[in-house]
Amino acid sequence: MADLDMERKMVSPKKLHVTIPELFDISVSSPISSSSSAAAYELYLRLPELRNIWSSLGFPQWVTEPVLKPALQALEITFRLILTVASDTRPYINRQEWTRRLDSLVTSQIKIVASLCEDDDECVPVSNGWSSMSLLSEIATCRTTESIGQKILCTVENEMRWCKYTLGLGEPNLAGKPYLQYDVVCRPEELQSLKNNPYADHIGNQENQTLYTIHQILESWIHVSLNLLNRIESRIDEAKFEKASSDVYLLETIWNLLSEIKDLHILMDPEDFLKVKKQLKIKSTSQNDAFCFRSKGLVEMAKMSRELRQKVPAVLQVEVDPTGGPRLQEAAMKLYSSKTEYEKIHLLQGMQAVESASKRFFFGYQKLAATMMGSAEANANRTAASHHETCDSLTQVFMEPTYYPSLDAAKTFLGEFWSNLVSRH
Repeated sequence: MADLDMERKMVSPKKLHVTIPELFDISVSSPISSSSSAAAYELYLRLPELRNIWSSLGFPQWVTEPVLKPALQALEITFRLILTVASDTRPYINRQEWTRRLDSLVTSQIKIVASLCEDDDECVPVSNGWSSMSLLSEIATCRTTESIGQKILCTVENEMRWCKYTLGLGEPNLAGKPYLQYDVVCRPEELQSLKNNPYADHIGNQENQTLYTIHQILESWIHVSLNLLNRIESRIDEAKFEKASSDVYLLETIWNLLSEIKDLHILMDPEDFLKVKKQLKIKSTSQNDAFCFRSKGLVEMAKMSRELRQKVPAVLQVEVDPTGGPRLQEAAMKLYSSKTEYEKIHLLQGMQAVESASKRFFFGYQKLAATMMGSAEANANRTAASHHETCDSLTQVFMEPTYYPSLDAAKTFLGEFWSNLVSRH
């Protein structure tokens, strides 16, 4: 094995200079445009009531419940969105693309749910019966939605094949596994009581219900992520690096899922969307008033994802050099080259994957906002200038330097080392 000792075999510092950039001095927890706009957002989505349903845990010994429960509830709300789109009487909506994207969205969610179930413990509440309250049964039997409903049931059957139990939504269950007590855990009836937003009675615009439901799905997955982030931190602190690695890659997948949910807005009719935007009095008030920052949960999710970098010293089992030396960088290089603790490599790679996925989300959000509302309203015509202070908060989030400068520098030196080694031969 090649010796990667910095002083003897590595590339001379004269040949390669790696500058570890300073992070932008922004607080991801601060750009909520105003307390009033954030409060209006929560009121519109009925988030206080939704949080009560997310957080009402009924099985103290079931450690997966805080993560799995809101994930199942997000899936159930997606079933409601399918019925909302199916009942839309406007002749000009893109029904074919709605069906395709909702099918893809449901599949992505079921895959995450199945991954959570694979890691489940022995205290899962199961029974011998199907759900009687889920909207999926209506979707699978209604003439206009039967095809997508049957497809969803097959997806549940296929994705749950590695789990000890299945969801109990009416899937074939050819393996004869026990069913999750779906109605007890998910509480579909309580979710259905929140199907209408506070303005449903006096805003006669179909996009009002669509917008409301999309954001309820989004917020449910954000809640899943916050609980998952807490679990990641605990598992790293307990040196359960393999399990933490699995959770980190799930977090990356959820960031990608949020992008998929966000992109449903593009299927909304432009004029009807702008009309409901006016009816709901949604408007930006400053360059830092990005609409996504009105979600306190999303802001916290971004902040906690960013702060995973603080766990790197614990993973590498070294302390940060107070003089700014390359202690972390050298430890990372030794880890990458030795491959004896591969679960730590998986974890660090997953952390950097989360960074990429989160920055993609905010970049995509900026472009989507410009597409839906025009760049002047969305402040999407601002780009990074020579001084980051001139950028709006949303641009700063995805334009700031890497969260993991030591890992970045380690890979740069390793890449240069192997390039020089190959060239000499």
